[in-house]
Formats: sequence, structure tokens, C-alpha cells
Amino acid sequence: MNPQQRTLDLTDARRRILLRLKKYSFLIALLPLALPLLLLRAGEATGWINLFAWGVPVVVFGIIPLLDLMLGQDAMNPDEEVDVPRMNLERFYRALTLGWVAAFTGLLVWGLFVLADGRFSPLGGVGWVFSIGIVGGLGINVAHELIHKDGRLETWAGGWLLALVGYGGFKVEHIRGHHVHVSTPEDASSSRYNQSLYQFLPQAYRRNFMNAWRLEAQKLTRKGHSPLSWRNELIWWYGITVLALVACTLGFGWLGAAYFLGQCFVAFTLLEIVNYLEHYGLHRRKLENGRYERTTPAHSWNSNYFLTNVFLFHLQRHSDHHAYAKRRYQVLRHHNVAPQLPAGYATMVVLALVPPLWMRIMNPRVEAYYQGEEHQLV
Repeated sequence: MNPQQRTLDLTDARRRILLRLKKYSFLIALLPLALPLLLLRAGEATGWINLFAWGVPVVVFGIIPLLDLMLGQDAMNPDEEVDVPRMNLERFYRALTLGWVAAFTGLLVWGLFVLADGRFSPLGGVGWVFSIGIVGGLGINVAHELIHKDGRLETWAGGWLLALVGYGGFKVEHIRGHHVHVSTPEDASSSRYNQSLYQFLPQAYRRNFMNAWRLEAQKLTRKGHSPLSWRNELIWWYGITVLALVACTLGFGWLGAAYFLGQCFVAFTLLEIVNYLEHYGLHRRKLENGRYERTTPAHSWNSNYFLTNVFLFHLQRHSDHHAYAKRRYQVLRHHNVAPQLPAGYATMVVLALVPPLWMRIMNPRVEAYYQGEEHQLV
């Protein structure tokens, strides 16, 4: 064997080892499902149960960003010819996402029983609902992965999870609306330059809900069906949401209703905050024929910190997702040509909550990206 071939073999072996290590690192994405139980036990052991009820946001938005900085960037891209075909067929990756849905369903029910047994103060109870809602928001990311797939089991599992957090319309609007109009003024989920999070959120809630119904009505009308028929999948998803709310209310009264609606609101608000940071200020250029340029990795903010990458099933490699929407999470790639966020998603969510700080950090990056094309910033 010549020295060059030996080097290639060693490089290939090293890549395979790193990919295998990263494969099992995705088990970290199951951590949010365990956090409420672990924090509850810690609260009981220390006598600070009401403080630990707020523990999930502390871990997700406090500890995870610090660990991101310590562990650094994720430099690993799979080889398109050697790794991607094999990784697409591995059941492990699919089992993680489907298992996540089943586990969250159980967590949601268990969380209500814990809240109802009277162990929390009112403030601790609010923290508990907020913590379960954060887990639900992370679950929307799992649903996002599933609804992009062609298999019925995965798409239905994604719809089920979205129904449990009251955002079933995302299944329709995200695929047929957001991915079509991303980074254009027509998209409800693409924030504009100099638009604060608090300006963005109300329009995102409203437009995403209304757009989902409009898109589903158009689809059914084209096929000769009534939008109010049983074929309207939104009726099914929102029907599941209503049934869950009724069950919580009948079982636990006003507390059950508050718990379910509260965790829904926190979950889909976290989704919309992530939407805000993923496309802030970016535009697809309008061509001479009046159409927008094709979506490329340049139209989404990318972040490539290792821990948040595996924690969020590669959601941070959002540029590759929008350019190639059918790619499974395990084979999404980092693109150096994509605009890069200065930190991981967990850190950026916290920054987005403070608009002056967000704009101070992000506006220069947007302006640098469109240098010489400042008209794009309007």
C-alpha cells in the first residue's frame, strides 16, 4: 500500500468513527423528556421544589449555551456517496424521533397529574407549566422533522405531536406556505430587517393560522371537495387539540384547562421565536420576471455548535434544510457560504427577547451580508 492510500484509509476510518460517535450523541435529544422528572426529584431532595419547577428553561437557555461554547463547533459533514445512503436507511435515527413523540405524550399526561397533586405553590405551578411548554416547543422541532417525510407513520406522528401543543396548522402552513415563500414578504415566518420579536409574534400567530386554513381550502377545492369536509386534515388535528383540552378540563377542572392551554402557548411561542431568528433580515432577490430566486443555503441563518446540533436534531443546519427540504436530519450539512449566527439557537433565543441587544448584534451582520445591495434591507 502506498503512503497516499494509507492516508486516505486512515482518514476514511476516522470519519466513520466520528460519525458513529455523533450518531449516538443524538441520544442527547432525549434529555428534555427526562428533565422535568430529574428536576422534580432534585427539588424534592433539596426542599426547593418550586425553584426547580422552573429548571427546564434554566437548563435549555442557561446551561446549554455555556456548554456550546465549551464544546465548540461541529465540523462533521457526511460523505454524499459513502455515508448518506447508508445513514438514510438506519432505523436508529427514525426510532429516536418516533420514540420522542410517544414519550412526550406520556410526559404531557404525567405533568398534569404532578401539577394537580398540590405540591407546587402558585408560582411554582406556573414554572412547571412553563417547563413542560418548553419541552413541547422542542417537540415541535421533532414534529418538523417528521412532517417533511413521505411515510404516513412519520407524518401522522408529526401531526399528532403538533395537535398536543395546539399548533396543528403548522403541518400545512410550514410545508405549503413557509417553504414556498421563505425569505420573502409573503412569508409569515420570515422576520424582516429591524423588526423586533414583539412586532413579529402577533402577525406570525395570526398569519400562520389563517394561511393554513386558506392553503388547505385551496387544495380541497382544486380536488372538487368542500373545505368543510372530513378530508380537511386541519379539522382532524385541531379536533385532537379540542379533545385533549376537554379531557384535561373534565379530569382536572380549570387547572387542567390552564395547564393544557399554557403549555400550548409556551410551545408554539418558542417555535415562532426560532422562526424569527432563522431568517431575520434575509431576502430572496426578485428576478426580472417578477419571481423570486430559488431558495439556497444563503436564505437561512446557520449555526453549527455541536451540542445544540444534536440537542435539536440538526435544526441549526437550517440552510441545508431549506435548500434540500427532504433530507433527513442525520445527513444535513453545514455550509460555509450560508450566513452564520454568532452563537447557538439557545443563546439566540435569549438575545431575541431583548430587541435592542438583538439588533445591535444582528443588524451589522445583515448589513454586511447585503453590502452593495442595501435596497434589499427594506
